[in-house]
Amino acid sequence: MPELPEVETTVRGLVPVLEGRRLTKFETRRADLRRAFAPDLRQRLTGATVTSLGRRAKYGLIGTDRGDTLIFHLGMSGRWRIDPADIGAHDHVLLETDAGRRLSLNDPRRFGSLDLVRTEDLPLYGPFTKMGPEPLGDAFSADYLITALEGRTAPIKALLLDQRIVAGLGNIYVCEALHMAGITPTRPGGRISAMRIGRLVEGVKLVLAAAIEAGGSTLRDYARPDGELGYFSKQWRVYGREGEACQCGALIRRRTDSGRSTFFCPRCQRS
Repeated sequence: MPELPEVETTVRGLVPVLEGRRLTKFETRRADLRRAFAPDLRQRLTGATVTSLGRRAKYGLIGTDRGDTLIFHLGMSGRWRIDPADIGAHDHVLLETDAGRRLSLNDPRRFGSLDLVRTEDLPLYGPFTKMGPEPLGDAFSADYLITALEGRTAPIKALLLDQRIVAGLGNIYVCEALHMAGITPTRPGGRISAMRIGRLVEGVKLVLAAAIEAGGSTLRDYARPDGELGYFSKQWRVYGREGEACQCGALIRRRTDSGRSTFFCPRCQRS
C-alpha cells in the first residue's frame, strides 16, 4: 500500500503538471472505486483551475478555484500516470489540462477513493476528524508523544500505526524508525523512557524524509502494483530483510502482529 512518502512524492510529481492549470476534461470511466464517485464530480471539476496541491496523512489534496478540494487515496495499488502512452482497463479516471497534459488514475485493485468536498469543510471530512498530528510537522514532538503514550500498555508499534496518535505512518516506516531508535516493537508504549521517545520521534522524521528524497519527483520512480518505494527499498535497515545480517551483525527477525509483518533486530532493539 502506498504510504506517506509515496503520497508525498505523488503530490510533488503532480505540482508542475496541475498547479495553476485549468481542467479542460474530467472523465470517470466507471461509477466507483472503493466507493461511489460523487454524481456531480465531472460538473464541478471540468473547467476548474487547480490552485493548490497538498497532502494529509496518506491522502492527496487537489484544491480548485471553485472552493472544492479533490481528495484522493491510492488504496493498495493506485497511482497517477502522467501523459500515459495508452489508456487501459485499469485507468478509471482521466483528466486533461489547458496545457495539453493528460493524467489518468490507474488502480487495478480498486481500493482507492476519490471524494470532492468544499475546501472550508476539509477538517470535517470523515477520516480527518480523528487524526493525530502530521509526523513531519512541529506538532509531532517528543513532548507530544510522551503525553500521548502515558499509561498505554499496547505495543509501541501498534500505537504508532494508530492514526489517532500520529497521522500517516505505515508498517514499513514504523519498522524502520523503531530500529533507528533501538526500541523493540513489542515494548508497551507507556514504558519507554523519555530519551528513547526523543530518539523515536527523530527516527520517524529522518526515515520519512529519506524515503521522500529517495522517491524523487516523478511517479514512475516508485509506482509499482505492490506500492513499495523503489529507491528507498534499497536503504531498508530491517524491513523485508528477515534472515539477513543487521548492521550490528545479528540476523534480522520477522514476526506477525495483527496480520502485519514486523521486522526487527533482536540485538539492536532490546529496550
